[in-house]
Order: sequence, then structure tokens, then C-alpha cells
Amino acid sequence: MTTLNPDILRRVADGTERMVSDLQQLIRQPSVSAKGEGLAECARLVSTMLEKSGLDSEILYLGEDISVPPVVYGEVQSRSNPDKTLLFYNHYDVQPAEPFDLWSHPPFEGVRKGNRVFGRGAADDKGELVARMHAVEAFLHTTGDVPCNIKFVIEGEEEIGSHHMGQYLDKYKSKFACDGIIWEFGYVDANGRPIISLGMKGLMFVELAVRGPARDAHSSLAVIIPNPAWRLVEALGTMRAPSGRITISGWYDEVRPFTRTDMELLESEEFDESMFKEEFGLDSLLGGRSGLEARKALAGEPTCNIAGLTSGYAGKGAKTVLPTVATAKLDFRLVPDMIPTRQFARIQAHLASRGFGDIDVAMVHGESAARTSPSERLVSDVNNAAGAAFGVRPVMNVSNPATGPMASFARILNAPCVAVGGTYVYSRIHSPDEFARIDLLEKTADCMCRIMDNFGFPQVTSA
Repeated sequence: MTTLNPDILRRVADGTERMVSDLQQLIRQPSVSAKGEGLAECARLVSTMLEKSGLDSEILYLGEDISVPPVVYGEVQSRSNPDKTLLFYNHYDVQPAEPFDLWSHPPFEGVRKGNRVFGRGAADDKGELVARMHAVEAFLHTTGDVPCNIKFVIEGEEEIGSHHMGQYLDKYKSKFACDGIIWEFGYVDANGRPIISLGMKGLMFVELAVRGPARDAHSSLAVIIPNPAWRLVEALGTMRAPSGRITISGWYDEVRPFTRTDMELLESEEFDESMFKEEFGLDSLLGGRSGLEARKALAGEPTCNIAGLTSGYAGKGAKTVLPTVATAKLDFRLVPDMIPTRQFARIQAHLASRGFGDIDVAMVHGESAARTSPSERLVSDVNNAAGAAFGVRPVMNVSNPATGPMASFARILNAPCVAVGGTYVYSRIHSPDEFARIDLLEKTADCMCRIMDNFGFPQVTSA
């Protein structure tokens, strides 16, 4: 049992307006990694905010190549408990805001309306970041100390696959050393319950390209000139069944089955299927999944998703053209113990065996899946903190269906990772009108204070 000073939580509650103001300031600094927009400027702003919160901060680079977005590092040493270290991982980059005309408010102005702050990055991930900084500030302002050493690792490439995060972890391994990691996000469901995720799926991003005639041709010639778009569609149709099951040979060979504990968590986890379908305008879920099968799919089923198709003319009106090239962007969510390079080789072999060996296929990025054991003490620390901060029993989630570099952090730093935070599950992340809920920002800062206290509090054993 911990002895958290109530003045710390009062400092959090009294600091809500400062936290909202900091979030608005961060939103107003665009930091779109896909376009290389504003990353250096945002890194400097984040570093300044860390220092304002009482941490020492520096901006880290891999080398002289300034085109690689920097990592912002923050640290404060505990005087009372210097032998334990908790690391917060976050990111300062955001998704592109286009299409701009679908936003009700400008995406980079941080407009506040009622209980919401709108803007690109409001929820993913700038809201989570400011809540964590304010939690540390509350400790330092109130007591002059923190319950354990605190570190922040804040990257600028998460939204484009964290391409260099593994290199940063290798280079700065000793600087980032820790005993536990709080991941960059955490969802709150429609009933106000925090969802604690113990893992993330991996990801493999692939591009396919089919070449046709030397130049775009008149579509009347389609009787004798092969259309690359049709060939690409035909190839894609061999890779996945309508149910969503991937039909590439050997794809599921290494998939780690759920443990008994995993299944107990999945059976107890609630999934508001009706609200989910209403939110996304669906009549049914893919493959007729429902209940436990839907939860199992989200936590531990691989995916094959067409993220983009490009070919021919897509402008207004008609243009009778036979295109010279057709391309597709695919992302595959992976689960433990799938290896991206092995799965990529299976894609190549599949296309060749089906007569599509002429299709160019390239792997853009690969990231393995990660999963933390529920028996880790950090899981208990987080669960107790979240229950107290949000006032309800948390939902324990075997694995989030999204992807991040969790596997690299867990492997290189040899520390458990747990995802927890205050992002409302329907906060429109990656979409127009993304927003953060102010009440959940405050609860998240409260939760982070409790996590730090639980994690750093010395164990009391009976004689």
C-alpha cells in the first residue's frame, strides 16, 4: 500500500488550466512526420516544456544526419529512491491533417469547446504527453522529489513507423536504462473505464507495383494490351479470403496461441459491439465476428489490409485511359511470434507460385509484436493506480490491435511495457476533428502520479 501525499493530487486538479494551455501550445506547433513538417521546432518546444516541469532535458541525434527526427530526452533523479527507474515513452509527431475541409475547427489551432480540445495530435499523442509532464511537475512542486527516477523518451517518427527508434535504443541504451515502461497511450472506453493494454501487434508495410505499357494508352486498346490495374487486383485477390483470413501459405505457422490467462482476460473483457458498429456505420463485423471471437481477433489475429490503391485517372469526370502502372500499399498486423522478414519472404513466394512473379514487391517497414506478462509487478501497479484515478475497475487488455516499437523497447531495455492513459476510445485519432477530453486529461495526470508512487514505493515484507 502506498502513502501518496494528497497535496500532489490537489496540485494536479488545480493545474488543469495550465495543462490545457500546454496542450494547445503543442497542437499549434505542427509536427507532421509524413511530410517532415515542424519536427525540429516541436522537439525544441517539448524539451522546453520538460524543463519547465522540472526535468533535465536534451535533444538526442543519431549522428550528423539532421533529416532523422531527433528524440527528446528528459530525466529527474529521485533522492529518496534512486535505485528504481520508470520510463515514459511518447511521441511528438502527428498524422497529416488532410482533408482540411472535413475539420470543424482548424487542425493546428487547439480550439477549446466545452470539455474538448480539438486539433491534430490532441489525443495522439500530445494530450497524453502533457498529462505525464504535469504529473511529474506535481510531485516536484509539492515534495521536491519523485518516488523513483523518471525518464522520458519522446520520438518524432512514431506515425511513420518509428524507423530509427531501434537505432536510438541501441545507441542510448545506458541512458534509457529502466525497470519499467509506461507506453505512449491508453484508451478509456465509452463507460469511462481505463483500458490497460499488455501488448501491441507488430506491423509489416509492403508496396506492390505492376508495370504495363510504356505509357498510358487509349482504353479501346484494352482488348490487346494487359491492364496493370486488373493484374494487381487479381494478385491481391489471392492473398486474403472474404472472411479476413490470410491465404498465403505458412502465414500462421508461428502464431503464438493464447495462454489460459490470456483467455481468462479475453473472456472477462467487455466490448461494446453495438456502439462500435454505430460509431463506424457498420451493420456487421468482418466475417460475422461477434463477442469473444471479435475480442480474440482484435488482440491476437493477423491482418492483411489494403491501405491504398493507385492507378489511372481519379479526377473529376471521365477519362478513358489504360494506365501504365498500378500500385498498392498493404499493411499486415503481426502477432507474437511472427517475424516480419520471414512473412515478407512468404509474400514473395506466394506471388511467384500464383504466377505473379513479375510484380514488384518491397517491404517498407517491419516491426515485431510484443506482449507483457500479467504477472509483472508493473501491471499490478498500473491496475491499482488506474482504478483509483478513474474510480472504476480497469479493463485488462491482452494486446492492443495497433502497432508501435514496443518489442524493441522490451528487448533492448529488458523491461516490461504497459499501455495506460486517458484517450477516449472514440476521440477520432488519425481523423478530422480529433479531440482530447479535458476531464480525462486530469484523470490521466492523477493516474500517472499514482503509478509513480506505486512503482517507487518500497516493498514492505513481514518478518
